[in-house]
Amino acid sequence: MWYFSWILGLLLACSLGIINVLRLEMQETLAKEHIAIDTLTRLLAKKSILSRLHEKVENSKRSGAPFSLIYLSLEPFKRVNALPEHEMDTTLLKMVEVMQQDIRIGIDLASRFDQEDFLLALSGVSLQKAGEIAKKIHEDVFNNVKTPCNLPVETAYGVAEYSVHAPEFGAEVLTNEHESTALIEVAKSQCFASEIEEKEKEIQDI
Repeated sequence: MWYFSWILGLLLACSLGIINVLRLEMQETLAKEHIAIDTLTRLLAKKSILSRLHEKVENSKRSGAPFSLIYLSLEPFKRVNALPEHEMDTTLLKMVEVMQQDIRIGIDLASRFDQEDFLLALSGVSLQKAGEIAKKIHEDVFNNVKTPCNLPVETAYGVAEYSVHAPEFGAEVLTNEHESTALIEVAKSQCFASEIEEKEKEIQDI
């Protein structure tokens, strides 16, 4: 009698386990369905990456491990070369293909942040390593991506590291939203630093 009770108990436990697994899979599927995706590149949309960065801030606080951002832009390149929209879209897709070679699937996040701008969030990656990856992507894009009219493509890039010990994120920063936004601004300002310096110089020369 005890044997049959044991078998029934085992079957019940297995059934409950299967139900829980199916429930979790359903929840994950529903969550994925609500993630905003950029229609052209199929990367995360800006809205999605912002919410995911909040999670990475929390993870970094718990684990003490840093993560870094790379801000990549073709906006200066487009401004200089005045590409039509359809040619720019083709160029962006080629760039994404090259860029994804340095993204760890299931670990890193990639987003189309603005029209010609991309944001990469690299888990457990220091500022120095992020700089190396950004430089590699910059060189790979220049060497392997050309516009439909055969122009080599040049990216602008900037990097920033989030760490609870990083000096730019002190006690004055109180919320995840402020922290992740500040981190993006650091990477973005580095990306366009050369342009900012040129504009400041022009103003001084006037």
